[in-house]
Amino acid sequence: MYFAANSAQAVFEEDGLLVVGPNAEGRQVVQAIGSYQSLSKDWPSLAVEHLPGRIIAPGFVDMHIHYPQLDVIGSPAEGLLPWLENYTFPHESRFSDAGYGAESATFFIDELLRNGVTTALAFATSHPASVDALLGEAQKRSLRMIAGKVLQDQNSPDGVRDLTEQSLVDTETLINKWHGVDRLGYAITPRFVPSCSEAQLRGAGELAGRYADVWVQSHVAENLDEVAWVKQLYPNARSYLDVYGQFGLLRPRAVYAHCIHIDDEDRALMHDTGTAAAVSPTSNLFLGSGFFDYVAAERTGFLYGLASDVGGGTSFSPFSTMLAAYYVGREGQTKPGVSLKPAQLWWQHTAGAARALGLEGLVGNLLPGCEADFVVLNPKATPLLARKTTQSASLDELLFALIVLGDDRLIEKTVISDA
Repeated sequence: MYFAANSAQAVFEEDGLLVVGPNAEGRQVVQAIGSYQSLSKDWPSLAVEHLPGRIIAPGFVDMHIHYPQLDVIGSPAEGLLPWLENYTFPHESRFSDAGYGAESATFFIDELLRNGVTTALAFATSHPASVDALLGEAQKRSLRMIAGKVLQDQNSPDGVRDLTEQSLVDTETLINKWHGVDRLGYAITPRFVPSCSEAQLRGAGELAGRYADVWVQSHVAENLDEVAWVKQLYPNARSYLDVYGQFGLLRPRAVYAHCIHIDDEDRALMHDTGTAAAVSPTSNLFLGSGFFDYVAAERTGFLYGLASDVGGGTSFSPFSTMLAAYYVGREGQTKPGVSLKPAQLWWQHTAGAARALGLEGLVGNLLPGCEADFVVLNPKATPLLARKTTQSASLDELLFALIVLGDDRLIEKTVISDA
């Protein structure tokens, strides 16, 4: 299964052939895809691996995830801010230990691959060594990974609070060390407005201006208490999102998690600047933050895609995320909600997410020229899946059954380009 160019239209070949080979740079990419009957004659000497009863699909793209939050997943809290104070910040302080960061990075990437995630945009911690650990491990596995050192020089406890000038020096050093190396990218990473001084946000914006091809990632308008806090800090700003705009942090390859409590003027600003939203439904449901408004997003046309947001999010599994997104669509801020189609949900976590990251045509799809990252799915991985999928009368029914009933057991194999 793959997606037609520039659309969320899923294409399914009952008896398909995926041809993979090196491009001019020696990287493994998709050479051709289509029906076996039509393509096999063009590749007469091709060594073919037969996968009867399986589905080959693009590797999943996770637009927002926190690698240091492995051990805070599932921690009880009354909401976002108490969760950060009581669990997240104390745990992230442990990443001053490079050895701990390295062990966590290995486990983290194991989990991504076990769940079929082949590209991710990830937060590290405020410690530069945490970035080195994650990107170093991703490089060993040939994984396409984008990550950044968190910036947080205020309203943060000892152990995670950094120093303004040094944090910006460290960020630039890490950009020069990692960005564009193999399949790696760097993201300038202010944690969120309350954790960053004006000087730090200004410095982040200056770096974003100097390094136009790096990413920017942060959080915006996740929680009403957080929104009120930002209003106190910046009473003259039109909105929470506008604060980032004032510092030059809205642009293509800028990705903001959540985008729940925003209005159409904010949405238009995102559209006009090429800024994208990382929709994090399991996290938003778990922390009681609110619902992403799919109807308004479609009306205003800004970029968005799906994200697990582990550890506020409750699962690495893209199937859990897609199912939660289906629930959120039904309950969006604009009533009535929308019943998201299975192919559209899948697109949000693959080709659509790649487009939002500025990686369209490179990952998230299996069209010719895309990097050869894909998953092999077993639609009979569990007895209930087998029972349900054998009764599917259409592609929509098949994909929806996988979304509703699937988990890591559905992923039989994850294939990484060049690994």
